[in-house]
Amino acid sequence: MSEKNRKRAIVTEAAPAAVGPYSQGIVCGNLLFVSGQLPIDPSSGELVSGSIEEKTRQVLSNLRAIAEAAGASLEDVVKTTVFLKDMNDFAAMNGVFAEYFPNTPPARAAVQVAALPKDVDIEIEAIVLMPG
Repeated sequence: MSEKNRKRAIVTEAAPAAVGPYSQGIVCGNLLFVSGQLPIDPSSGELVSGSIEEKTRQVLSNLRAIAEAAGASLEDVVKTTVFLKDMNDFAAMNGVFAEYFPNTPPARAAVQVAALPKDVDIEIEAIVLMPG
């Protein structure tokens, strides 16, 4: 396998630590795959309480931190998947999402799920095209 195609893990204290056998992110070739992020404050390790907007902001801040640790930014995100516990939260989540992706928003899927880890309301995963 060529050096360019080898995978490498991304680890940053600016996002919640992985709590299982997975990485915060994996770079493979020119792509970064960011694991699903929950509304966890990385400084305290606690779940963010409050509105879906506050939770979405924390999730996207965690995603941004992992992208930046890999040398990318939210501008480089090409695809996200949003998992919502309640699709009635879609409009509020969407408003925050637009704040974080104002220029060329990524392709996206949003689905309602029966349950998420730690019984959270939202989780977002992403694929990022590495610059250069």
